[in-house]
Amino acid sequence: MSQLRIAVLNASHRDANTTRNFRRELDGSLAEYDVTGGSIPETYAFDAVVITGSRSSVYWNESWIEPTKDWVAEAIDRGLPCLGICWGHQLLADVLGGTVEDMGAYEVGYSEIEHTGESRLFEGIDTAFTAFTSHSDEVSALPAGAEPLAENRYSNHGFRKGRVFGVQFHPEYDQKTARDLVHEKELTTERRDSVLAEITDENYERACEAKRVFENFLEYVRELQTSEPVVDSESRSEPSSS
Repeated sequence: MSQLRIAVLNASHRDANTTRNFRRELDGSLAEYDVTGGSIPETYAFDAVVITGSRSSVYWNESWIEPTKDWVAEAIDRGLPCLGICWGHQLLADVLGGTVEDMGAYEVGYSEIEHTGESRLFEGIDTAFTAFTSHSDEVSALPAGAEPLAENRYSNHGFRKGRVFGVQFHPEYDQKTARDLVHEKELTTERRDSVLAEITDENYERACEAKRVFENFLEYVRELQTSEPVVDSESRSEPSSS
């Protein structure tokens, strides 16, 4: 079977950890685009789209954000399966008509999350699971018709609408990424030390269960390919049913 062609929209402002993490977790032929630098795919000739986290907010007035939203909206209209992580989760919700807002708190560190109901994205993951989190924005209102998939006391942590999936947590993070992030954030010494103390081999191993969302998403993409006739992504304008 040929490798999946995956467009990775990297919104991390050139964080090398992000590139390393997604290349490790995504089993496919990756085309990475630095959207913060204005790099947007020229075509839609992909099997799937993955959107990374970012230190920006989706509602900020930065020159690269609207073109990224426009490209993603068209990709969704063409029926391309999409997976958003953290900022990517929020961007997808925004593009689909949901609401993203500052939640008035900062969730960071290894958090307990629950996924709700039967979800293709969370197959093989315990109902209550651990994942690394880092966000102060939330999807405060899901897009109309979207299904909530996961949550904790802070916010929604996952949704699905059609072929679009988003998760607020960071299943891709390794321990180096977590430590680097904590050191660069403006935290009190007490909170920084507390979060750093959580970044242990044991907690990382517990959080590895959440990495299955990548495998599950890509398996879903492969299932779409086998259940549909082959269609040129450039000519596809309407999503077919799934």
